[in-house]
Amino acid sequence: MIFNSFEFIFLFLPIVWIVFFLIGKFSTPFAKTWLLLASLFFYAYWNPSYLPLIISSMIVNYMIGVFLGKNKWLRTRKGILTLGILFNVSLLGYFKYRDFFSENINVVFGTEIPLIQIILPLAISFYTFQQIAYLVDSYRLETNEYNFLNYGLFVSFFPQLIAGPIVHHGDMMPQFSDRKTYRVNYENISKGLVIFAIGLFKKVAIADTFAGFANSGYGSVETLTMISGWFTSLAYTLQLYFDFSGYSDMAIGLALFFNIRLPINFNSPYKALDIQDFWRRWHITLSGFLTKYIYIPLGGSRKGIPQTYINIFIIFLISGFWHGAGWTFVIWGVLHGLASIIARIWKRSGGKLPKLWAWGVTFLFVHLAFVIFRASDVTAALSVYKAMFGLKGIQLTGLYTMFNENIVYLGLYLLVGLAIALFAKNSVQIMETQKRTPLMMVFVVMLLYYSSMQLQRVSEFLYFNF
Repeated sequence: MIFNSFEFIFLFLPIVWIVFFLIGKFSTPFAKTWLLLASLFFYAYWNPSYLPLIISSMIVNYMIGVFLGKNKWLRTRKGILTLGILFNVSLLGYFKYRDFFSENINVVFGTEIPLIQIILPLAISFYTFQQIAYLVDSYRLETNEYNFLNYGLFVSFFPQLIAGPIVHHGDMMPQFSDRKTYRVNYENISKGLVIFAIGLFKKVAIADTFAGFANSGYGSVETLTMISGWFTSLAYTLQLYFDFSGYSDMAIGLALFFNIRLPINFNSPYKALDIQDFWRRWHITLSGFLTKYIYIPLGGSRKGIPQTYINIFIIFLISGFWHGAGWTFVIWGVLHGLASIIARIWKRSGGKLPKLWAWGVTFLFVHLAFVIFRASDVTAALSVYKAMFGLKGIQLTGLYTMFNENIVYLGLYLLVGLAIALFAKNSVQIMETQKRTPLMMVFVVMLLYYSSMQLQRVSEFLYFNF
């Protein structure tokens, strides 16, 4: 079940919402239990066989966290924390990276380790990081709440379960303890509806349209020429923007229906003027996790400039590998790590570019890096790069056929999509600043009506694969 489906919008969501607040009038624990069961059902709807995995992960991590938090004088605490982290990393490694390592070992050493070709459990990258943070903070004695219902909802709350944001226990668990959460709040419903409608429209009307063009181009990289190469790569850059932005909006909107505030995960990243600014705007909660739990423990910027650059490179390498088990993701992470180091060196030297140049350099780098992020393998990425830089010709031959003779439409659509990303208010700004007026209501109704007409073309969110 996904947010942009009939069964979610017209069946699952209204039933869960109505029952949640009906029960919440009489019993907060029962309302929590209902929401937890609904979230687990939402997860199991996709693949029931992985439901025991997330439940057992929650139970084990909760028990370890409580033990660490309540036994601060125990000498073996650090060893227990290490075992807890290894438990989480092992699950992630087995399901997400086993075949990747096996393939590379087979190539290097000529072995024949069998591949399990297992389907990646949904959300494992997200709930693994969330629970590692909980364990570390329990070890640091920074957790002060040990209620399993609150913990279970912190891990499995369905608006953020599948593709983030990566939430922090300190932000989420107190909200599930607040009695006001279980009373209908019309202001939150109003805000949630606005941002949910915008996010749904971004996904089904914009991102999915770009997806058709991007998939067409990346599916036949050998036929790309200069113009079609740039059109293909830009289509994916905008597809990913509106897909991830749309999901983030919908998650925030859905959570507000239940009086829960999720952290902002996406803040107009294509407006960034340098690569550091980009990462303060793109997947904000992933950057926050890597900074707090890896970069700072490594020493951050406290151990001298060379070590700072090494630490920066490490977190971006991890970020790339976190996104997927493939060399394309690793290279993407390496590119961003190197770019971040270069940006710091440039700033330390006193370098400064005019805003337009700064934006252009940043966007061009992000755009070019997304080519290898999207390509099926390194060879395909190199083929796209060759096309983009004119090494495969600049002729229009085949361009009309490749994009179903909608080349003019695509060009205009790319310009409009880029203009929205660069100049329009983002959804959170609209939700927080725009007054709820009859005109706003008409706007939201129009978005929802149009989007609901597109729901027959159900498509996954891109970050489901990460």
